[in-house]
Amino acid sequence: MCLIGLSWRANKRFPLVVAANRDEFRGRPSTALHAWADGSGIMAGRDTQAGGTWMGLTLGGRFAAITNFREPGRSRADAPTRGLLVSDFLRGDASPVEYLEAVRARGAQYNGFNLIVGDGRTLAYYGNRDAAVRRLEAGTYGLSNHLLDTPWPKVRRLKAALSASDRASDALLLTRELQSALGDDRTAPDAELPDTGVGPELERKLSAAFIGGARYGTRASTVLLIDAEGRAHYNERHYLDVELRRLQTTITTDVAGWV
Repeated sequence: MCLIGLSWRANKRFPLVVAANRDEFRGRPSTALHAWADGSGIMAGRDTQAGGTWMGLTLGGRFAAITNFREPGRSRADAPTRGLLVSDFLRGDASPVEYLEAVRARGAQYNGFNLIVGDGRTLAYYGNRDAAVRRLEAGTYGLSNHLLDTPWPKVRRLKAALSASDRASDALLLTRELQSALGDDRTAPDAELPDTGVGPELERKLSAAFIGGARYGTRASTVLLIDAEGRAHYNERHYLDVELRRLQTTITTDVAGWV
């Protein structure tokens, strides 16, 4: 993932609302949202090159999502794949804080990342370019390729869309609204661009929520809602190729632990 917005216990109808875009090279092989056929109860897309995922949910109510930390020149080719940090949490039974503390102990092995995990009772965050594990209080959060709530323009816009939906009660309408926000391809004014070391032209391109580039861009837009009855509404638009032909997948199912 390269953009995640979360509403955590801010909407009475939906204790968890997640809207996220996965940006990746077009040529990296992956599969769209599906129920994994390995008995794990995981519902997620899958990076078929390295085996992990960028965001997922289990029937037992475990949730996880990850973004990379943008830091040109610091990436190591021999670092372990970050997508397994998501699937390992989903397969496990450690509490969110326990899991992230264990990840923190070995965090220096990985290229930069930000990881959010939850189990219905607790939502927690750790980034290996940050200092500590954080248990998140009720509220709205945004994350891109820097630390949690770094106010990049697309993070601010997505958080505003989530805040505007705090009173929403219809899953279908809320999903449509958030998919529209994820499809926003407006770039930020130059004066608002961050300086992450990639140059102004690329900063401008990456400042949009939805990136439509031929080699690299948005590969999936995902909305996850868990309602007060413990039902998950999981919708993904998966962009198949450089022409952005779209496959849409929806999974609606009961999950444990969120009521």
